[in-house]
Amino acid sequence: MEIRNFVVISHIDHGKSTLADRFLEITKTVDKSKMKEQYLDGMDLEREKGITIKMTPVRMIYKGIILNLIDTPGHIDFNYEVSRSLAAVEGAVLLVDATKGIQAQTITNLELAKKEGLTIIPVVNKIDLPAARTDEVKKEIADFLEISPDEVMSISAKTGENVDILLDKIIEKVKAPDVLEDKPFRALIFDSQYDSFLGVVSYVRVSEGRIRKNDKIYLINAKSVGIVKELGIFKPDMSPTEELKAGEIGFIATGIKEPEKIRIGDTIASSDDLEPLHGYKEPEPKVFVSIYPQEQNDFETLAVALSKLKLNDSALFYQNQNFQAFGRGFLCGFLGTLHTEITMERLKREFGLDLVIGAPQVCYKAIDGKGREVMIYNPNNWSDDFKEHYEPWTELTLIIGDAYLGRVFELLSGIDGNHIDSRPFGKDRYLIIYEVPLREIIGGFYENLLNVTQGYASMTYVEIGYKKAELVKLEIMIAGREEEAFSRIIPKAKAATEGKKIVTKLKEFLPPQMFAVALQAKVGGKFIARETISARRKDVLAPLYGGDYTRKRKLLEKQKKGKKEMKNRGKLKVPTEVFLKVFGN
Repeated sequence: MEIRNFVVISHIDHGKSTLADRFLEITKTVDKSKMKEQYLDGMDLEREKGITIKMTPVRMIYKGIILNLIDTPGHIDFNYEVSRSLAAVEGAVLLVDATKGIQAQTITNLELAKKEGLTIIPVVNKIDLPAARTDEVKKEIADFLEISPDEVMSISAKTGENVDILLDKIIEKVKAPDVLEDKPFRALIFDSQYDSFLGVVSYVRVSEGRIRKNDKIYLINAKSVGIVKELGIFKPDMSPTEELKAGEIGFIATGIKEPEKIRIGDTIASSDDLEPLHGYKEPEPKVFVSIYPQEQNDFETLAVALSKLKLNDSALFYQNQNFQAFGRGFLCGFLGTLHTEITMERLKREFGLDLVIGAPQVCYKAIDGKGREVMIYNPNNWSDDFKEHYEPWTELTLIIGDAYLGRVFELLSGIDGNHIDSRPFGKDRYLIIYEVPLREIIGGFYENLLNVTQGYASMTYVEIGYKKAELVKLEIMIAGREEEAFSRIIPKAKAATEGKKIVTKLKEFLPPQMFAVALQAKVGGKFIARETISARRKDVLAPLYGGDYTRKRKLLEKQKKGKKEMKNRGKLKVPTEVFLKVFGN
């Protein structure tokens, strides 16, 4: 039976999951009585947020042809999911909303598909909507791809209009994979999950040969060995089969119980002397956040949870970290703020963890006194002896409505960066390209962009390397002691503003003590901001009713002396909830 392997790529909310639903119905892969919206979005979070977070493979049969579909996310933070799926297929359906046209993430996903040499099938979706601009958007796509508008299909994933014709087009246009069954077995791991009985279950695209249950397997790069406990295909649930062969997409239960031994992008082979397959570049985390269990007894649970999430999230980075205020925890790396949010929510829901989450940081570079390059993931890596500092920059692409051009440029003027290009993009829209430091867009920039454009804007960015910067370590002192959990690495020009902001928040949220508490921000030994929490006074004279004033004075002197001793000896412990409030969690 012939095979076609393909993905659906688009901007967020352009109808990928709905189109996948129609594919499942038309091919009778899922019985009508069992169908539900966003069928392939298995996570509760995906349904709640209305977005695809995890890629999902499914095998369909249509007109005697095996169709292996991988449904991909559309949000910028999950580009790595798209890149992984592209390495496993030969074709891509490029889906564009007829009411919105090409968006920023459409462009990014298209470029990824082109780099993999995939066959592109352009499609306009949502033609059933009253606001659809079908012909206009078809021309927009055609101009962008340098093809005729007649080559752009029009469908409604919601009603099913022309979806069967699209399936025919996929069979016609997408190249069948090379079937090399007579060679030794090799397969590319593009995703994984953990099963308590089967061990690590790897999602694979078989490149060469065939594999059966109980066969011995080798992970080439990890140098691990396993036994195939089970294998099969996605229908869309995991369905065991007798074998997997070249050209197919399926799963292999490796029997390996240690998640750290499986790496996405690795090659599973029948012999340890085979060459690894060309995979894809593993994504590098962009945003780093410190996380700690609220209860230290949960540290081991957190460690196990992160190792299991890492299995199917190759962009997740973590390493041990210890702050006196929190105890043991982890420094975690993510691709963006949504990626961070989703991971934190999964840790809470799937593993029952309550967490303390620090402020997001980017990874900086520095040159030390010996000329060596040092990566700075958090303030603990900082040294005042660094000779040069560098920070990551990105090329930011925005697509907005003409009506909001002034507001957007006003927003951009408030951040560091350089204007590169701006030009009309289709009807009543503008494309803007800026170069900006990554730190400017990992926080609330996107939310601010949507606010000033009333939601009519799209954004994507790509890293363009590191540029020289003047950076400092901002230290926060509480009662004369550095509270390392509040330390930040920031541009020197923003140090005073940020320092003032943090000490002001601390004054608001820290409970008063029996002695005055100094809150200070410091850079390079110099104090740049200060607030003071006044002492909470206990009325030691309340029990006295008249009497000699000397007695009252002695009590007041004793109280004063006690406060002084408390200040000198006592250590102020910052409550967990204060960190949460200051960091805005």
